[in-house]
Amino acid sequence: MDLYATPAVELARLIRSRQLSAAELLEAVLARIAAVNPSVNAIVTLAAEQARVVAAGLDARAVRGEFAGPLHGLPIAIKDLAETAGIRTTYGSPIFADHVPSFDAPHVALLKRAGAVVIGKTNTPEFGAGSQTFNPVFGPTRNPYDTRLTPGGSSGGAAAAGQPPLASTRSLSVTGLPCLDSCKSE
Repeated sequence: MDLYATPAVELARLIRSRQLSAAELLEAVLARIAAVNPSVNAIVTLAAEQARVVAAGLDARAVRGEFAGPLHGLPIAIKDLAETAGIRTTYGSPIFADHVPSFDAPHVALLKRAGAVVIGKTNTPEFGAGSQTFNPVFGPTRNPYDTRLTPGGSSGGAAAAGQPPLASTRSLSVTGLPCLDSCKSE
């Protein structure tokens, strides 16, 4: 089964029915990121080990019949403008190139509480200000349709991670992440 072509709703169902574990899904997503991200530079900070710990904890809960919420076990990346506890948050600026917050932004905390597994950060212009997705810390994110170009705006990394032709926008993104609210091309 190509998990990156499976709708997020179906992935959640598979996890709840224990036909798929959060750890299995995470490893599939990490493999997809390794294969695709070098050409688009959408995911700029990867927190694979932290995500593995979270996924294992969620799988242990599932064995006991406990589920964190509707996003239980679904991997997600956060725009590099939002604080993520224990994961580098640069805001795309050299000033914050090594900044690792000790707290989550409110929306990140809500996603985690709903069971999402944060795998890392997506690229953004410095401080989110710019018409294209480039910053001096990570460089440009490439448009998956034409890698000579960059997607525009502060969500360019998220947009590149969620666009065809490399993935179905109704399922997982180009990097293998489930498309939740940010995949809007269909």
